[in-house]
Amino acid sequence: MSRLVLPLFLARHLAWCALLAATAAPAQVTLDAPRGGWRHSGGEPAQHMQDVHYPASRVNAGGARSGEDGGELGVAIRGRIAGATAAKTMQPHLLVVNGVAMPLSVNPDGSFARPYSFPPGASSLEVRTPDRKQGRRVNFYDANLARQRVGLRIVLSWDSDMTDIDLHVISPDGQHVFFGERLGKNGGALDVDVTGGYGPEIYAIPSPPHGNWQVYVNYFGGGMADGQAEAQEITIAQVAIITREGTPDEKLQVFRVPLRRPGELTLVKSFVFP
Repeated sequence: MSRLVLPLFLARHLAWCALLAATAAPAQVTLDAPRGGWRHSGGEPAQHMQDVHYPASRVNAGGARSGEDGGELGVAIRGRIAGATAAKTMQPHLLVVNGVAMPLSVNPDGSFARPYSFPPGASSLEVRTPDRKQGRRVNFYDANLARQRVGLRIVLSWDSDMTDIDLHVISPDGQHVFFGERLGKNGGALDVDVTGGYGPEIYAIPSPPHGNWQVYVNYFGGGMADGQAEAQEITIAQVAIITREGTPDEKLQVFRVPLRRPGELTLVKSFVFP
């Protein structure tokens, strides 16, 4: 009978690897909302508009709401990451909604919450850990035909915590929608406004007027996250522009711009619709 004899250093290395594998608890992502599968968002308003508080502090996620069947309506993204670290030096978690990726702020206890206004029809959502090795994905379909499809959706997010970046949208008919005037006469609305964390802020309009559109971002103010010695020097704002959402003609464009000083106003994109 033959025996396999390992060198002492190799045996110790294998034992150490086995100990790490046994003790390391991989982050487990749990999504409480939205729920996957088929649903009907009866009774849910077309837009989700929550109170806005200045100066920026933390994300204003709003409260959870239920539909007629007692299920989560999905206007908020909520969940928990077991084993998540609260270290502020690491790369943030990742949130991907219908192909639009953005950073996700996670509380020290591993919980997270974000407002979001989902379109009718099919949607997907994914949450991933900073190393991108663990995650959770859900797909769902809202069969509520009373909800209008969005002809133009603009999603703003940014990469520095405890920072407030504001979205400004000017339509061809002269309507200027921002946090101070969140509902335009043409039906466009800033339906999600986040004043801390990484965003998002979302502008949506069912029937966009034809002509020239302008999208600006304003660096309203920034601060230091817990545990940071100094504020982040440059904040990268990301603007995703989605036209004809949920149709075969859907188009997604993503733009990123650096912001350096509070008060800075930047034109991100000027485009003609359609």
